[in-house]
Amino acid sequence: MSNPSISSSITVRLELPARPTAVSELSSAVERAGGVLTALDITSSSAERMQVDVTLSTRDSDHGDEIVEAMRSVEGVEIGKVSDRVFLSHLGGKLEVNSKVPIKNRDDLSLVYTPGVARVCMAIAKNPADARSLTIKRNTVAVLTDGTAVLGLGDIGPLAALPVMEGKAALFKRFAGIDAFPICLDTKDTEEIIATAKAIAPVFAGINLEDISAPRCFEIEERLRDELAIPVFHDDQHGTAIVVLAALRNALRVVGKDLGEVRITMSGAGAAGTAILKLLMLAGAQHVLVSDINGIIHSGREDVSSDNVHLQWIAEHTNTDGVSGNLQDAIRDADVFIGVSAPNLLNGNDIQTMNKDAIVFALANPTPEVDPGEAAKYAAVVATGRSDFANQINNVLVFPGVFRGLIDAAASGVSDEVMLAAAKAVSDSVPDDELNAAYIIPSVFHRNLSQDVAAAVEAAARADMTASESSGSTS
Repeated sequence: MSNPSISSSITVRLELPARPTAVSELSSAVERAGGVLTALDITSSSAERMQVDVTLSTRDSDHGDEIVEAMRSVEGVEIGKVSDRVFLSHLGGKLEVNSKVPIKNRDDLSLVYTPGVARVCMAIAKNPADARSLTIKRNTVAVLTDGTAVLGLGDIGPLAALPVMEGKAALFKRFAGIDAFPICLDTKDTEEIIATAKAIAPVFAGINLEDISAPRCFEIEERLRDELAIPVFHDDQHGTAIVVLAALRNALRVVGKDLGEVRITMSGAGAAGTAILKLLMLAGAQHVLVSDINGIIHSGREDVSSDNVHLQWIAEHTNTDGVSGNLQDAIRDADVFIGVSAPNLLNGNDIQTMNKDAIVFALANPTPEVDPGEAAKYAAVVATGRSDFANQINNVLVFPGVFRGLIDAAASGVSDEVMLAAAKAVSDSVPDDELNAAYIIPSVFHRNLSQDVAAAVEAAARADMTASESSGSTS
């Protein structure tokens, strides 16, 4: 059973008698029903009655209904309006467009629109690079999805995915000052998505692909990276990979182990799993087993063939001993478990078979591969993707700073060196005197985190461009 959370919070407007014990009776009713009261505001009062707004956290909508009924049972209470705070925060959407320049009179209009705008248009037509300084292309990112793989929800379509993309855009602005636009495409056709992204690219300094199902996401990203001169970043793949590498670097510092020596077991071979694997190997990981729904991936498995290039790549670059079996076999004697797959695949007994001072990253959301409390009985470090446990591995730690750095460098792509630099910046934000088993990764509100990631990414991107120019001049 999940704990009450702000993500399922409600505000109940009610009236109750002005007797001395009424408020405590109300609080007790909420507590008995399993709710968490976070605020109680008296909005009006008379000699006999009070109007009160009660804000509380619940487990889900049904639990909220139960709590309201418990409050109704308090003598003299009359329930008024019940508001879902999550829905209230989304009313009318979470984004708006504002002009950066005043438009108060005819002079202003002539400057920002006709006839003055024509001079700027002609300047860009003569030198397209000027668009980066004279239009919103200087600071914009497209958050592009088809809604086929929304985190924890699956294929819900482009319209239902829009609130998530709005939220992503809001995070870009909050943490990196980037103006991001949600682009939800009503098509699942790979070629159509690629063509649409290329058609809208002139507006943007970068494209953040989001929640596109595998294996289509691989081809879409690869093609767009090859065919566009702006950075294309699939956050579900590379954002996740960067944060996992950053967290693992610090977890290994806690237990005193080396990335090149530890045995790593991964659960999940989709977009996130494949990207994590590749980045870990770039960073020096040597001993990795990957398991998916059909068990441990190895070259002798029937579904590992040239028809599935991603499984084939995994088989060729991992599991050098040709181990077969299921996830439980794979995790035995492992030092590290990284799950980006499905809920409740393991239990505490499985974690107990891992090596001493084991590290467990159970990242399936909202229900992890193993209960974090059970895992913590046997593992030295446990991390999840959830905000109600220690060590939340969250992509918001990196994607704002990554794009800020890429935009500031006027980069045309995203290299391995950029991703490694971002991971190092995140891990380095936790100094030795703050590092412990319950704090291997900073909070998303960590001071200067996005700026530090942006600086590291910008430096790496500029180094890439310098190396490319040097290579071109000597070839």
